[in-house]
Amino acid sequence: MKEASTETSHDPEVRLAEGAIRAFVTEGRTSTPPVDVPEAMRSQAGVFVSIKKHERLRGCIGTFFPTEESIAHEIVANAVKSATSDPRFPPISKEELDELTISVDVLSAPEPCDLEDLDPKRYGVIVESGWRRGLLLPDLEGVDRVEQQVDIARRKAGIGPGEPIALKRFTVIRHT
Repeated sequence: MKEASTETSHDPEVRLAEGAIRAFVTEGRTSTPPVDVPEAMRSQAGVFVSIKKHERLRGCIGTFFPTEESIAHEIVANAVKSATSDPRFPPISKEELDELTISVDVLSAPEPCDLEDLDPKRYGVIVESGWRRGLLLPDLEGVDRVEQQVDIARRKAGIGPGEPIALKRFTVIRHT
């Protein structure tokens, strides 16, 4: 992972994700968050960890809702999964570590909404039909229209264009 000029130039959430990825890829060990994590990482929330290599997506895994005891634990779990279990990519290798950039998105609680309540730059979207559910984070490059955002989330969930859907929106705090 790219080294910053000083250790404090990184956001603590990103540092935690980077450390988890490095520990797992180099030592095969799942790290645990330090006991002195900032207060903001002690609550629960859904978290997505995105990995890019040379500005191109290399892995992205997350949770819509919290599955771990804290945001810190959610970051560690999703960082490791993003590096090793994204079905679109092979696992991250040791040789790649210094070429990666990491971002961490902490999700707000989703709220039901209508199409006109969405803004792809401000809100992420969850599209549901029965047990199928697709999520798209907000403010993604190339996603400028609500219809485009919903269509991508539909496809991710395997929901056809004519099927009825329920929508939820959420915001994120993006750590880079």
